[in-house]
Amino acid sequence: MGITTPAHTPLIMSTSDIHTPVLLERCVELLSPALAHPGAVLVDATEGMGGHSEALLERFGDIRLIGLDRDTDALRIAGERLARFGDRVTLVHTVYDGIAAAVRSAGVDRVDGILFDLGVSSLQLDEADRGFAYAQDAPLDMRMDQTAGTTAAEIVATYGEGDLRRIFERYGEEKLAGRYARAIISARADAAIERSGQLVDILVAATPVAVQREGRGHPAKRVFQALRIEVNAELSVLERALPPSMDLLNVGGRIVVMSYQSLEDRLVKRVFADAAASTAPVGLPVELPEHAPRFRLVVKGAELASEEEKARNPRAAPVRLRAAERIREAA
Repeated sequence: MGITTPAHTPLIMSTSDIHTPVLLERCVELLSPALAHPGAVLVDATEGMGGHSEALLERFGDIRLIGLDRDTDALRIAGERLARFGDRVTLVHTVYDGIAAAVRSAGVDRVDGILFDLGVSSLQLDEADRGFAYAQDAPLDMRMDQTAGTTAAEIVATYGEGDLRRIFERYGEEKLAGRYARAIISARADAAIERSGQLVDILVAATPVAVQREGRGHPAKRVFQALRIEVNAELSVLERALPPSMDLLNVGGRIVVMSYQSLEDRLVKRVFADAAASTAPVGLPVELPEHAPRFRLVVKGAELASEEEKARNPRAAPVRLRAAERIREAA
C-alpha cells in the first residue's frame, strides 16, 4: 500500500477526454446528508479517474477525500484531475479490502461517506492493451493492478478443465462452461493462448450456431467476465471489504455501492440486509438496544439508471445502486 498526493504527472490520456461518471448526481444526492458538516471525510474506495470524487470535492468545500485504487494508471490520472484540491486529497495505492489500513495510514479514525463503483473501469476497458475487452485483440492480461498478480493468460494456460469450468459457471453464469473449458484445453495443447483475440476465436468456434442465433450476447462475454473476476479476486475482495468499511462510518455516515453484475449485487444486498436487521432472539418481547439494527437502508431494493441516464452514458445500463446509513454505534 502506498500513499500519494495529487501531482502533475504525465497522463495516459487528457482529463478532458475522461468518461462521464455513472449516476453522478444520484451519488452526490445520497452522500450529501453525510458530508454536509465541516471536516467530513469521504472515502472513494474505487477512485478510478476521479470523476465522482471531483464532483463531491466541488460540492462540499470542507470535505477531505481518501481515494483508493489498485490501478496505478488510474491513480496518476486522478492525481492530475484532483491536484487543484491540494491537501484535501490523499490517494492510496491499495485494493479496497485494505480500506481500514488505508484510512488509518491517512491519519483518520472514522469517516462520513464511502463510495464503491465496482467492476472494470472505463480506463481499463478503453485501453486495448489491458486485455479486458473481447472486442479488441490485446495481450490477455486483465489485471487491474498491473504491478502484481496472475494474468488471464496464465490462468488459461495453467488451470485444469474442472477449474476453468468452475469459474465460468460461478463468475460468468455461463451455460456452456464445460464446452468452453474443453475447447480451451484442446486449443492450448497446440499453441499458447496469449491474446484476447485467440481466446475469442476459440470460444466462437466452440459455440453452436443455434446458440449464436439465440441473441444471448457475444460468446466471449461471460467467459471474459469470469476470467476478470478470477484474476482480480473481485468477489472475495468485496466480501472482505464491506464489513470493515461499514465499521468505519460515523453515526449518520452513508455508504453507496454501485454494482454491474448480479453476483456483486447479491453480495452487497446480503451484507446491507444483515446490518439493517435486528439481532434480537426470536420471541423476545422487547428489543434491547444492543439488538437494534446498526444501519438503515436508504434506497429500497437496487436502484437502476433511468432511460435518460442510459442514453447519456451507456455504461450505466447494467448498474444496480444500493445505499445504507449508520444509525447507531456497535454495542
